Amino acid sequence: MLKIGLVDDQELVRKGIAGLLALSGKTVISWEANNGVNALAALLNNPVDVILADIRMPVMDGIELVKKLRAENNLTPVLMLTTFGDSELFVQSIKAGANGFLLKDVSLEKLVSSLETLAQGAGFLAEGNMLQELSGLKKTEQKIDLSERELQILRLLAGGFSNKEIARAIFLAEGTVRNHVSNLLSKLDCRDRTQAVLKAINLGIV
Repeated sequence: MLKIGLVDDQELVRKGIAGLLALSGKTVISWEANNGVNALAALLNNPVDVILADIRMPVMDGIELVKKLRAENNLTPVLMLTTFGDSELFVQSIKAGANGFLLKDVSLEKLVSSLETLAQGAGFLAEGNMLQELSGLKKTEQKIDLSERELQILRLLAGGFSNKEIARAIFLAEGTVRNHVSNLLSKLDCRDRTQAVLKAINLGIV
């Protein structure tokens, strides 16, 4: 059973999501919180496999929650749920270090499978059609020739890791990681890390 932390400021929405997840028989809600501050407090004494969080909340929203977690080197996967098809929120979520981004009208089957995927260590996920709409990237059959090391680093970038964290995770010098990232941006023809992650997801690389 996957242990889930559920964060949403609307009690009816939380109860509805919790009830649906209970039907799957694959998850258990370890705790609920109505904002990011309370979620951080709950997480201290009750670690979970995945945090399922709304983006727009009072006090501390989902994006700030992820930023706080990553600043504390807490790599608990975070799946963002929102009713807003907002490309800026999508980009901010990636920059903050979120691991997934889905709309609240997602099917129960898709939601559960997404939670399972993130719990298993996937870098980033989003529904393909939503990704194209939010990122403004055209789906192509373009082939990008990346080495295994470059793929490894790209997946870590998609997980919100900094160069320093990547270097520590795969036992490379930070300067070497920086060079790999520069090569990735060149090969993907992207101006920054966020655009590179978006393009890689859209191409099915990560």
